[in-house]
Amino acid sequence: MTVHVSLLTLPGDKRIGILTLDAPTSLNALSLPMIQILQQALTRWEQDPAIVCVLLQGAGEKAFCAGGDIRSFYYRKQEVSEVELFEYARDFFEQEYRLDHHIHCYRKPLICVADGICMGGGIGLFAGADFRVVTERSLFAMPEVTIGLYPDVGASWFLSRMPGRLGLWLGLTGARFNGSDAIGLGLADHAIASVDCDALLSHLAVLDWAGSGDPREQIDLLLRGLHREVAARLPASVLMPYQQRIDALLAGRTLQGVLARLFEAQFDEQEVVLQQAQQICLTGSPISRAILWRQYWLARRYSLSEVFAEELTLSVNCVLKGDFVEGVRALLIDKDKDPRWQQLPLEGEWLDEFYRWPQGSNPLACKE
Repeated sequence: MTVHVSLLTLPGDKRIGILTLDAPTSLNALSLPMIQILQQALTRWEQDPAIVCVLLQGAGEKAFCAGGDIRSFYYRKQEVSEVELFEYARDFFEQEYRLDHHIHCYRKPLICVADGICMGGGIGLFAGADFRVVTERSLFAMPEVTIGLYPDVGASWFLSRMPGRLGLWLGLTGARFNGSDAIGLGLADHAIASVDCDALLSHLAVLDWAGSGDPREQIDLLLRGLHREVAARLPASVLMPYQQRIDALLAGRTLQGVLARLFEAQFDEQEVVLQQAQQICLTGSPISRAILWRQYWLARRYSLSEVFAEELTLSVNCVLKGDFVEGVRALLIDKDKDPRWQQLPLEGEWLDEFYRWPQGSNPLACKE
């Protein structure tokens, strides 16, 4: 089973809905069937008055969700026509983004626990939850620059709203960060101990769900208490201490100038994490960097719905004519880690083409 769907029955015929990503051998990577199961359950529960809240979590000891199941794009390109590849990319990303948007707008309390690895599509699920919970084992990244995509799943929206230039840094470099960083970035709300994840349901079960108050207040009080118990044992931030340095490195309004400064920067032995991020950016897809740069500045003026519609256009085009399939080949199929990126100017009409929907109409575009 790819997603385990269950219910915890409470007094008064109330229930907590539980969604567990259950593909631990693939680090709970999201496939299209998993996306569909999650969407169906969330839609059904949102309309059921007996459901008082939803818990979203991952199975296994390593990951909440390591991202999307992107190997399928490589195999599809080898096997099907251009039209069929377009239809597959459109359907996959449309359904993923509809799910992510639904989580952002969910009308009932939704708690998401990112214990272990949470990257790419996993952050797409996590970022929109009412209560975003990390542990001492949480490990985050938006590593799309390494696979020829760009930070999607609503990342255009939340990266552009992070403090200073930290969101830009995460997108350009694919840098990893931990739970303490996620809280500092505004991407997470609470922390609990990893060993307490299994007991979270028991804590939720004894709350007063029949009361007249807002259940979110009770959940928040519970999570704040659990956070206080683990706060001293959380790992130190690996990203936040370097914000001033990162802001200076990425200052400016041209991608060419920012990349020149970043690639020429010298780091001391205390700045190993910055040096590692620099190297990832240097070897990443030029198309990915260019799209990320434009999205970072555009998306701060967009609504969330507009962001997802534009990301759908960009992601489909990354499959059809960008570096995405080549990045998947190099990293996950042949594993030679030697992608043959397209070498294009930093700016120009070629980038505008990625913002044009290929055929028909974009199913996520807002209707006038």
